[in-house]
Amino acid sequence: MSDVMQPFALTRPAHIRGAHLVVSDLALVSGFYQNIIGLKVIEKNPSGEVLGVNGQPLLTLSTGKNVARAPRNAAGLFHTAFLVPNRQELAHWLAHSADNNIRLEGASDHLVSEAIYLSDPEGNGIEIYRDRTPQEWTYQPDGTIAMATERLNLQELYNSAPKQSFDGMADGTAVGHIHLQVGDIPQADAFYRDVLGLKVMARYPGASFFATGDYHHHIAANIWNSRGAKARENNMTGLSDYTVRFNDKAALDRALTALATQEIATTKTAEGWSLKDPWGIGLTLAA
Repeated sequence: MSDVMQPFALTRPAHIRGAHLVVSDLALVSGFYQNIIGLKVIEKNPSGEVLGVNGQPLLTLSTGKNVARAPRNAAGLFHTAFLVPNRQELAHWLAHSADNNIRLEGASDHLVSEAIYLSDPEGNGIEIYRDRTPQEWTYQPDGTIAMATERLNLQELYNSAPKQSFDGMADGTAVGHIHLQVGDIPQADAFYRDVLGLKVMARYPGASFFATGDYHHHIAANIWNSRGAKARENNMTGLSDYTVRFNDKAALDRALTALATQEIATTKTAEGWSLKDPWGIGLTLAA
């Protein structure tokens, strides 16, 4: 990825590096992320696959014998958000989805970004989006960012698409953010803001948007389907875990200190420190 300019989202003190979903039908779901989303297989074994763009891992899929379908109101994933490098790539993906008669669930202009929403065959939410430049964002006096949900003109975006066939996601595509379903917003604030050290960049009714380094959000949490949800069970489909990569070691050290102070257990792994949020969603803090 060295020859491609890093998106703003990834240059911040911390950012999302990838997500891991547990699925019932590995071949079906992997095929969807390859053929429709445009990811490529990087690693493969009988119980799982790693998919990404240009050798950069973005999504791990795994399955097992006793996997149970998570109910719609369980804590876990609201969507994985794939950030494409520019508006032309967003238009190119849109044209590809139209060619394949993919059912979209929404399309929004969020002022900071333009986003298209859909789900994979097992109901895991997906967002494909492009960011406007930070110079185009409106920062409020308190440091938060003006965000809204306005209609995105899909026809106009479709008309601007390049005419050549879609050959997968462009180099430089990343997981720009991850949006979670949780049981309680004050509890989410207490964990993601007060323990992990992210800043609340925006609030909607029933949702908080957290980021580092003045991004609009690296992690969002809502209770729209999942108010009062309890911790996830280990064999549930959906979001098993995701990785937060710290570009700033001091920020990682502060998070680890806060976790220790709160007596939240962490396990040292090859990748970093793994732990669970209050709803049993796994995360790895990596440097």
